[in-house]
Amino acid sequence: MPERLPYWFKKRMPQPGIMAEMNTLLGGLHLHTICQSAICPNIGDCFTRHTATFLILGNTCTRNCTFCAVSKGKPEPVDIREPQHVAEAVAKLGLKHVVITSVTRDDLPDGGAEHFASVIQLLKRQSPELTVEVLVPDFEGSLEALKIVMNAHPDVLNHNIETVPRLYPEVRPMADFNRSVELLKAARAMDPGVVTKSGIMVGLGETQDEVRETMASLRDAGCDLLTIGQYLQPSPQHHPVVSFIPPEQFEEYARTGRNMGFREVASAPLVRSSFEAATLYRKMNAGNG
Repeated sequence: MPERLPYWFKKRMPQPGIMAEMNTLLGGLHLHTICQSAICPNIGDCFTRHTATFLILGNTCTRNCTFCAVSKGKPEPVDIREPQHVAEAVAKLGLKHVVITSVTRDDLPDGGAEHFASVIQLLKRQSPELTVEVLVPDFEGSLEALKIVMNAHPDVLNHNIETVPRLYPEVRPMADFNRSVELLKAARAMDPGVVTKSGIMVGLGETQDEVRETMASLRDAGCDLLTIGQYLQPSPQHHPVVSFIPPEQFEEYARTGRNMGFREVASAPLVRSSFEAATLYRKMNAGNG
């Protein structure tokens, strides 16, 4: 396992005052972010730009994925005030594009779908011009739960495939590759106008051919947007980094993805599914213009 980060991971330290300002805002509204909970390396960039990816349905996940830093265990009850708190934060930050994700809540009958819908609907009422991107779990394959989310009309439906099928037993033991692909396909069928999106981590032990095959599976499902980033191990207890993929390989993946027909691809070591999501969405629309 590699011990040191390559030079291309070096980043400037964010200003403490800005970080404190964002932490105060989020803490005051009792909100979680994936930026904080997943120990994202881009948190300084996002908080400096006064943006964040909101993590709803609590801060404890019912799944045991070996790559993820989010706490695992028995979740707390759903906070019914959370949609309003998210809406307040979005208004205070002046966001034009917002990303909402969640922990996986297999303990809930609908996996949290109604809560997702409540957040989307409230944000749309508050700011009709706002574009809302949701990064959803697989809802254990429930099309009824997915339909609840789709009926709230998000602008982007994101569900991360995360890794290649061969590594699912090690990396996502409670998930299923085909189930995730089918969710993306079903979202497109439910709303042909929605933008669908997915993300892959590399450096977990996959081969280049496996990455390309996974990309092809996503395109076959009608996926529009794709993100590819380097996996970083959150702690010694998590899945190890098998390799650091050089920037040139990420560029090759981006070219391959565009040639496959993805409407836009973000592929670089520090790319994350929600990092600069607004930029990726704008680039896609600019490309269509």
